[in-house]
Amino acid sequence: MPFVAKAEFPPEAADTAAILERLDRQDAEILRLRTQLAKLAAEGATDAKPMAVPIDEPPPLPAATLEPIAATLNDLRPASAEAAKKEGSKKSPDDWIDLSTEKWTVKLGGHVQGDYVQWADASPSIPDQNYFEFRRLRLMADGTGYGMYDFRLQMDFAGTNPQVKDAYLTINEVDWLQRVRIGNFFVPFGLEQVTNDTNNIFLERSIPTQGVFTGDREVGIASYGVSDDLNKTWSFGAFFDSISEETKVRVDDNQGIRLSGRATWLPYYDEPSNGRYLVHTGVGVLYTDDQDDLVRFAARPQIRLGPQLIDSGNLPAGSYTTGNLELATVLGPLSLQSEWFLSSVNFIGRSTAFVYGGYLYASYFLTGENRIYERYGQHGAQFGRNVPYSNFFLIPGGHGPGGWELKARTSYLDLSKVDKGRYNDLTIGMNWYWSDRTRVMFDWIHPWTTADTPFGTTQSDILATRFDFNF
Repeated sequence: MPFVAKAEFPPEAADTAAILERLDRQDAEILRLRTQLAKLAAEGATDAKPMAVPIDEPPPLPAATLEPIAATLNDLRPASAEAAKKEGSKKSPDDWIDLSTEKWTVKLGGHVQGDYVQWADASPSIPDQNYFEFRRLRLMADGTGYGMYDFRLQMDFAGTNPQVKDAYLTINEVDWLQRVRIGNFFVPFGLEQVTNDTNNIFLERSIPTQGVFTGDREVGIASYGVSDDLNKTWSFGAFFDSISEETKVRVDDNQGIRLSGRATWLPYYDEPSNGRYLVHTGVGVLYTDDQDDLVRFAARPQIRLGPQLIDSGNLPAGSYTTGNLELATVLGPLSLQSEWFLSSVNFIGRSTAFVYGGYLYASYFLTGENRIYERYGQHGAQFGRNVPYSNFFLIPGGHGPGGWELKARTSYLDLSKVDKGRYNDLTIGMNWYWSDRTRVMFDWIHPWTTADTPFGTTQSDILATRFDFNF
């Protein structure tokens, strides 16, 4: 029977979820038309006049007819947009298309952070000094090509000399390895560390994280994998030990080595809300065969410049091994995140000693948003870019508030087993998101230390403000 064809769909992203939705409608319409034809044939209406049947608004089918169709389609449909993306990448050998002539698709980006830090109060022994600096001045190029590669090159010009940050090539969909990356990038270890600084909610990562127990960006190779349901991820890698980001060269027969492994599991993830409610867990291990047999744990009070309020000094140790536990949850506008680290330091000529630390923080969106979680992001399971419901704008006749987030964190580092004391701090602050790529941040930081630390028993109050945008 002739019928009126539906107009062609407007151009849009051809993702699997959208294609399945169209197939749902088309299959239902075909079944309805066949049912009508069978009914006409049964009634002997072979000379029935052609009927125009609009596809846009088909009459409802009986539940008994729709239920088996819906069940079949639900079996085929991925659980979420992320699952659809992954499902779409599964192809049989006959489905592959040679994209050798695709070449690179490249985009440019950048990142600017301006910090003003004021020591409101400090113990007399601390050499406190206020300052302004561009915390980050970065230019970046990244892109994809040939159907399976991506790359990133990111340079930081904030210091005296330019520093190489990201400089890597990734090969995707590599059989059982899935994603393989080689170059200079984050060592896969720790949730807060692998979450990009544009997506972390405090000015600096917590005390036991960056530069203490976790690896920063290092030169090496790593593999990343994810389960079919996107609830489990794993990663492992091998890296040189602490090559300078300014020179990225070391002429030495002994380069040192860092071996890392990380596994995460989502015991709960609310699919309908795309992760507005979830529970994240993770575990990791990082082994370091130190390049110069001198291990050091030191930290500033969660600001970029200033005195190191805790410092182990150079410890004669050939290697150290750090384990960590990750726990995070998102409950709508409320989120909690915590990690705990324990490091075994293998001293030369003396027994092994343990140092440890951890943090716990909470954030709450006054405007109702929630933290965005990426089940299989750039570095595996991590938190992504927060997106306000309404951007901040102020124009005649209208205004938008942006997103408002309250936050609080406590962290500590304990070096008492190597006779270097203990550091604690409390941070309370607020973030104002003008858009997903622009925000104003404020942290009040209150650190205190014990007598064995470099400046003895101290307390301080630090006020830190940042204007942060990226493109």
